[in-house]
Amino acid sequence: MRMSAVAPLVLIVDDEKDLRSLLDFNLRKAGYRTVQAASGNEALQRAASHHPDLILLDLNLPDVPGTEVCRQLKGNPTTEPIPIVMLTARSAEDDRVRGFELGAEDYVSKPFSVRELLLRLEVVRRHTQAVERKDGVSGRILRAGEIELEPESFVVRVAGRPVTLALLEFRLLQFLIEGEGKVRTREELLRRVWDYPLDSDTRTIETHVKRLRRKLGDAGERIETVRSVGYRIRI
Repeated sequence: MRMSAVAPLVLIVDDEKDLRSLLDFNLRKAGYRTVQAASGNEALQRAASHHPDLILLDLNLPDVPGTEVCRQLKGNPTTEPIPIVMLTARSAEDDRVRGFELGAEDYVSKPFSVRELLLRLEVVRRHTQAVERKDGVSGRILRAGEIELEPESFVVRVAGRPVTLALLEFRLLQFLIEGEGKVRTREELLRRVWDYPLDSDTRTIETHVKRLRRKLGDAGERIETVRSVGYRIRI
């Protein structure tokens, strides 16, 4: 993995010491810098004092629920821009949905593959860097009415106005536009955007569509609900 001159700093938040050590070892091996927190309160303090580039947040913490930590981080202008990747149990759907509603970028289910975790962190980091850059190189452009999306530079514009989306919102919008008006079923969305099992009874899709429509403003009305099937976007 190629890193900048100053390697990205990851705040690892988990109450399991062995897991923190495992994550610390693998992240450092991959070129990241790390700082650790064993509780929610410690995570809030470390985020404020260290200003990490990414936060890896376990949702099952001993003092403050991870969702509350996420809410406080995203409600603070100083820490709000920091992308959060949640560590969750596969069964903790409500916590995942709540985390996404609060602004988390992505999630990794326990038990997880270290390789998958590193790939997800790299994608989140690349997305964040692209959003922060003002001189990104444009590649192909996908369009749906007044909506323009550049997959290579992670740029979205509505009527020429830049719109900042979380990573999964960006993936969702790209997948819908690439469908060129075709209905994207819930099963396709779960598999292609979220990597969820196909029999998952999740509200994650509805949560992200609602947030995506709101961020797109009037253009959000182009995303149509096809009852009991899925979603499509009017091109």
